[in-house]
Amino acid sequence: MRTISLHDTRSGGLLELARLDRERPVGIYACGPTVYSRIHIGNARPFVIFSLLKRFLEHEGMKVKLVINITDVNDKIYDAARAEGRASAELAAEMAELYRLDTDGLGLARPDAEPLASETIGPIIDYIAALIASGHAYPADGDVYFRVHSDPDYGTLSHRHLKDMEQGEEPEGSERKQDALDFALWKAHKPGEDTVWESPWGAGRPGWHIECSAMAEGLLGVGFDIHGGGSDLLFPHHENEAAQTRSARGQELARLWMHNGMIQFTGEKMAKSVGNIALLHEVLERYGAETVVMYLISGHYRQPLAFSEAALEQAQSNVSRIREAGRRLSEGASHVDLAPLREQFFQALAEDFNTPRALAVLNEWIRDATSPMLDVKGDEHLREMLGVLGLASLLAATAQAPDAVHELAEQRERARGERDFAAADRLRDEIASLGWEVRDGPSGFELLPL
Repeated sequence: MRTISLHDTRSGGLLELARLDRERPVGIYACGPTVYSRIHIGNARPFVIFSLLKRFLEHEGMKVKLVINITDVNDKIYDAARAEGRASAELAAEMAELYRLDTDGLGLARPDAEPLASETIGPIIDYIAALIASGHAYPADGDVYFRVHSDPDYGTLSHRHLKDMEQGEEPEGSERKQDALDFALWKAHKPGEDTVWESPWGAGRPGWHIECSAMAEGLLGVGFDIHGGGSDLLFPHHENEAAQTRSARGQELARLWMHNGMIQFTGEKMAKSVGNIALLHEVLERYGAETVVMYLISGHYRQPLAFSEAALEQAQSNVSRIREAGRRLSEGASHVDLAPLREQFFQALAEDFNTPRALAVLNEWIRDATSPMLDVKGDEHLREMLGVLGLASLLAATAQAPDAVHELAEQRERARGERDFAAADRLRDEIASLGWEVRDGPSGFELLPL
C-alpha cells in the first residue's frame, strides 16, 4: 500500500494517513451547504473533492465512511423563507432535496451519510449540557454561550491570536456575553423564527457550530481521521467546532483538517451574498457532468480556482480528448510499458491528492497509449484512473443523441447534399453548441458526445 499524505491545516504540513485499525473505516466529515437556495458551483467543489478522495482511498484498499452534513436550521433560512412568505422548514426541505438532485447530476454517488441539523437536536442539547457542566459554557437569558478563554488551545487550528478575532455573530445578544469572543451554542427563540425546539434553557434552536460537532461525533466518533470543508469555514466555524469538542470530550474532534480553496469569480470568492454565482444545475445543463468534474479537479484542491467560460471550455476540451482516446483503445490489458505512468498517476494522488499532476500524467499516458509505436492498445489503466476521478463514463458506449440533435444532423446532411456548405457549417456549429460532434463517413454521419 502506498504512503498517503495529506496537508493538515493545524500543523501546516503533510500528515501520513496511517491505518492503525484496518477494520475501522477512514472517517471523513465535510461541511455541506446551508440550504436556503440552490447551490452554486463553489458549493460543489468540496462535494467533488471529498467524494473523489473517498474513491482514491478505497482504490488503495481502505474502507471509508464519508459524511457530508446539511445545515437546515440557520438565520439565512429564516430570512429567505420570510422573504418568500413561507415556512422555513418547508423551504429548507425543498432546497435540501434540490441540493441532492443537483449534486446527483455530478454522477459521483451520494455520501455514506447526510445528517440534517434539524434531526440532531437531542445530541446537540446533550453536547451543550456537557459544556455547561464542565464550565466551558454558560446560559444567559435563554441563550447559551461558549467561553472562548476557557480553552487554552483556541486559535491553534486557524493560527489566529485572540486579539485579532471576532466571531462575526449578529450584534443582538452581545450584551449577554461575558466576553465579546464567546459564541452562541443555543439561541433563544425570537419573533419571526418559526422553527423552535424546547431545551433546558428555554425554547430556541442551536447555533451553527455546535451542529457539526454533534453530527460528526454521532456518525464518526471523536478523533476521526479527516475533517474537511472550504477554507472560508476555517474561522470561526471549524475553530469553534474544534474548541467545543476538545472542551467537552477532552480530545480533538479530528486528527487531520483539510481545507479546499474557493472558486473565484472576477477576483472575488463566489458567494450568494455577493451575487456573483453560477448555479450548479445551470452549469451542469450547459457543460455536462464530466466537464464540471474535470474543471473542479483541474487545480490543486488547496488553491483558489478561477471560474470562467475559458476554464470550462478547457475542461470540455480535456474531456473530449479523453473520450476520443477511449474510442481508439480496445477493452483489455494495457501495454506493460505504460505501467510506470499508471504508478505516477496514483502517486500524485497519494501526495496531498494532487489532481492536476495526476491529470498531467493521465494525458501523458494517453499520448503514449495511442502512439503507433505500441502494438497493445488496451484501456485497462485508463479505466482504472478515470474510475478514481469519477470520469469512467467517458469510456462508456457511444451515447444516443437526443432527437433534436439528430434532426439537426439530418438537416446538415441534406444541406451538404445540396452543396449549401454555409448552412452545413452553421448546423455543425449548432450541433456542437449542444455538446455533440458530427462526423461524416462513407456510410453517413455519426454523432459523438463532446
